[in-house]
Amino acid sequence: MERFDLLAVHGTLKSLLQHQNSKASILRRSAFFMVQLSLPYITTGKTIALTIQTFVDKVLDNLDSHLKKSEYFRFLWFPHTENVSVIYQDHTNKPPASSASWFWDYVIGYYLLEFLLWVSTFLPCLVPWINRFFFWLLFTGKVENVNLSYKIFNYECRFKQHVQDWAIPIEKTKEALLELKGVLESNPKVVAHYPVEVRFTRGDDILLSPCFRRDSCYMNIIMYRPYGKDVPRLDYWLAYESIMKKVGGRPHWAKAHTCTRKDFEKMYPGFQEFCSIREKLDPRGMFLNAYLEKVFY
Repeated sequence: MERFDLLAVHGTLKSLLQHQNSKASILRRSAFFMVQLSLPYITTGKTIALTIQTFVDKVLDNLDSHLKKSEYFRFLWFPHTENVSVIYQDHTNKPPASSASWFWDYVIGYYLLEFLLWVSTFLPCLVPWINRFFFWLLFTGKVENVNLSYKIFNYECRFKQHVQDWAIPIEKTKEALLELKGVLESNPKVVAHYPVEVRFTRGDDILLSPCFRRDSCYMNIIMYRPYGKDVPRLDYWLAYESIMKKVGGRPHWAKAHTCTRKDFEKMYPGFQEFCSIREKLDPRGMFLNAYLEKVFY
């Protein structure tokens, strides 16, 4: 986002971002605010996604090399194993080509997985085996896909799930992931579904961005709900959140977390400034809900 302007009904204008070279502008009006967003854009292009197999220690020991090798680098760690699927995504002029398969992507990667995870709700000891089995089935080969960029970057989330996602300083990636791995190894009764997704982004100057003023690593954990059935996750959730807080993490605003205003005041240098802006533009709290009241009060 290049620019974000708020014009209150009484005429006060507040620019939360000020960058030049805006490419597109969107205007929204209401009885209380006029909001103008200026967004950069690129013409539709193609992206190549290359997926390879490796091990968690090799990725973490060579993280800088991976980050320099690709425009968009991320990896998937399979808990209870040493296995990692590395994904490089870059713009390309190659013609579209895909190895997608309805049988492997849906019959195996969706329906069989959901059934086995449902069985594991009765036998949690199966989860490490499921993680190893599906890595072997779906992620051991080298895969290359080329398509329109939005089709490469969009990711199907399969069935219902619980998710936590925190942004941590990029230099803390290895420490945090190895500590999470150690927690699972030392507590065999705590099980974790695959994958733990690890991705990276540049810092920005948005006051409440999890990446405010620092290059960041997003570390995402997941627990699926096969056929809508809840799964035990509290111990895993609390251990993960404790690690994220210890290394200076900030939670994704659209994901589950237990943080309150006191936490956010420590996490965000610009939190008080944002609160002042919010209180001036919405002094009666008209746009607050139960979640936001926990954040701002």
